[in-house]
Amino acid sequence: MLVARRRHARQVAIQMLFQRDLNPDILAKATREMIDEQISDDATRNFAWQLFAGVMEFQNILDEKLEAAAENWSLSRMAPTDRNVLRLAAFELLKMDTPPRVVLDEAIELARKFGGEQSHQFVNGILDRLLSDEARPDEAKSNGIAPSES
Repeated sequence: MLVARRRHARQVAIQMLFQRDLNPDILAKATREMIDEQISDDATRNFAWQLFAGVMEFQNILDEKLEAAAENWSLSRMAPTDRNVLRLAAFELLKMDTPPRVVLDEAIELARKFGGEQSHQFVNGILDRLLSDEARPDEAKSNGIAPSES
């Protein structure tokens, strides 16, 4: 089923983002090989890679938006799992055509699976603020990263 494969791709992408966050010197090639080892079908593997590579490409922009939405929190103070779940969700919200409700639900599930006891609530709160910020017409036009047209 497509939903289960995409969920698995997100889980693998989170693991790779977490690893990259803690070991910034890891090569993209090594990350790609780890994804290939964990996912057998091409479509799911490509989706996981697209998520990972997209977060890496837009990380500075994603981090700025997340810090703005996370009032009184810097990303460096967040648990690495929460930080990377937020980055992945922000990338999907801002650059992919995944419905926002799906992104929120998946991010909350990832936070429950990989984060601490309160992670899912923390992630939900910040993503709710990020969505509210992005929904504002004036801000959406000048936000520096628009949702993908594809």
